[in-house]
Amino acid sequence: MMQFKLFFRKEMLEMGRSYKWLWVPLVFLMLGVMQPVMMRFMPEILKSAGNMPKGMTITMAPPSGAEVLAQTLGQYSSIGILILVLSVMTMISGERQSGVSQMIFAKPVSYVSYAAAKWASMLSLVTASFALGYGGAWYYTVQMIGTVEAGAVVKAGLFYLLWLWFAGALTLLVSSLLDSAPGIAFVSLGAALLLSVASGWLPRYTVYSPGSLPQISAQWLEPAGEAKGAVGAALLCLACIFIFFAAAVYRMKFRNPKG
Repeated sequence: MMQFKLFFRKEMLEMGRSYKWLWVPLVFLMLGVMQPVMMRFMPEILKSAGNMPKGMTITMAPPSGAEVLAQTLGQYSSIGILILVLSVMTMISGERQSGVSQMIFAKPVSYVSYAAAKWASMLSLVTASFALGYGGAWYYTVQMIGTVEAGAVVKAGLFYLLWLWFAGALTLLVSSLLDSAPGIAFVSLGAALLLSVASGWLPRYTVYSPGSLPQISAQWLEPAGEAKGAVGAALLCLACIFIFFAAAVYRMKFRNPKG
């Protein structure tokens, strides 16, 4: 437990020194606030855009608050996942390439404590960043668009946070397998995109897939407020995160054997 605390403190300090605790939450906040603000002023933006025939008017049905929040989650599905992968992709491979991990494992250090600190710091960064961005989106949606049922907002946010945890855990696993930063980003983003696309194209066969969590989150915001396979997808997602962790620990043991 003492080793985990030391490693966790080290990871949090390094995130602070690299300004990840500044720019990652700010990007998530910007993505969250941007959608309700843009939807609120979209008619004025189109009106001032020009290049439209004289006398032509554009009428847009105002979106509901739930629709705006669902669109915000869509922003996180693209740019948010990219920012997440870029921020954590070298947490393991970077120390391996610089020789830091070899120095660490030359001492009587627990592989589990080392990996657990990486996972815990990643989950802390992801959770704090998403909570800030999603909370900002909810606040500005209520102020500019309309109210959204609090229970639906919380459920949608929790299930989407699970998807972000999955993407972060997958990235750390790939970081333990590969050395190239571009390769880690390509494999992690490609796998996450493939799972998400497969869940949209083959919903019958991927109802419990972690890739269906973004769609499940959006379904919680719909008027019906029900999402098929939500519990199964959440449990499978948590199981995958644990498997990714165990696989990363085994890989680190294999690449850094102790005499």
